[in-house]
Amino acid sequence: MSTLAEIERFYDAVPRRRADAEDHGPLTLFIRRGDGWPYYARPALGVRGAVSAEDVAAVRARQRQLSIPEAFEWVLETTPGLDAAAEAAGLHVRRCPLLVLRGEPVPAALPEDIALSIVAAHDPDLAAVQAVAHVAFGALSTAAGPAGPAERDAAAATLQAGLAAAWHTSLIEGTMVHAAARGGGVLTGPLCVGSYQHALDVAEIVGVGTLPAARRRGLAAAVTAVLARHALDAGMRTVFLSAQNDDVARVYERVGFRRVATACIAEPPEQAERVEDLAP
Repeated sequence: MSTLAEIERFYDAVPRRRADAEDHGPLTLFIRRGDGWPYYARPALGVRGAVSAEDVAAVRARQRQLSIPEAFEWVLETTPGLDAAAEAAGLHVRRCPLLVLRGEPVPAALPEDIALSIVAAHDPDLAAVQAVAHVAFGALSTAAGPAGPAERDAAAATLQAGLAAAWHTSLIEGTMVHAAARGGGVLTGPLCVGSYQHALDVAEIVGVGTLPAARRRGLAAAVTAVLARHALDAGMRTVFLSAQNDDVARVYERVGFRRVATACIAEPPEQAERVEDLAP
């Protein structure tokens, strides 16, 4: 089986753990059961033939009926032409590098004051770890910036009791790792976070984000390398991820990932504008 075929099976399998699947011709709509991050529509597994703008519009109508985001995800090389159909249906399409680990992950050197650790649902820093993701994904690109521990702690203080543990449970079917600084420096506590989810011996690294004030220190590369190593040791045959843009992809290439395809995300233009203000 080709790598892209493995990834396609993975993409179909992962949402089914927590979502109901509705068939809409060449598309499958995943509707989340209970609370948590909403899912999306994607090409039906093994679909042959073109997906039309009318197919996309019909699923969008169903998403509006259910009051869930009008979101579609797919791999361009596996379902060519869906990007044109989505745009014809009025959606904005983002095209992101999709990279696969080739060989062993390359460990990244860390500053002496940084330690990496696995995050458990009972971790006392869990709220701060979640807040790292919130702050990191609210800052554009990979550029360094002023947002740091103070902004992280302010975001953590707004979380409802138990919400961080619920987030941990809903996000991950694999392992979560965070980089934290110890000691009395300006940058203390959780600074970078990432995780992977897995199915059918395939692992996808997701949600790698660094506080802007802690960027350009190699934290994202180090977290990614540890996650990739953990996934391989757990028996995963294929480890992959998608990057926001080419600049982010270069971070992952230093770890041993190579671009093999293009991951597409389609949303209404107003929804896409909000998402494009996020960064890994």
